[in-house]
Amino acid sequence: MTIDSDRPMDILDAACPSRDVFVDLADKWALLMLASLRERGAQRYSELQRSLGGISRKMLSQTLRTLERDGLVLRSVDPEVLPPLVLYGLTDLGGEIAEETRALCSWTEKRAARVHEARVAYDQRHASDQGA
Repeated sequence: MTIDSDRPMDILDAACPSRDVFVDLADKWALLMLASLRERGAQRYSELQRSLGGISRKMLSQTLRTLERDGLVLRSVDPEVLPPLVLYGLTDLGGEIAEETRALCSWTEKRAARVHEARVAYDQRHASDQGA
């Protein structure tokens, strides 16, 4: 896909190429992976899987491929080591977006309790709807 540099980007426009990038980044595993790589630096596959807690091998591989394709994650192989050492780290572009997500991560950690309280209150208010 070629992007028309004269066309303004509008993430709310379904046909805009920025929407496609946003969808990749908005994936929960992508955001968590970027946060882990930002906080812990380059990691082996198994280290990354442990750091993310709960991600399947299939989803880990799929997310890594997507982020690598988007130019956000770099897969590097050191063939001099046996078995070859494969590391996943952030590119400069990946570092930029990982830094941008820091505020979202911080807000989530600070406000998670309030969000959970809101969910409980909502569920209690709508409990009668569930039985109908």
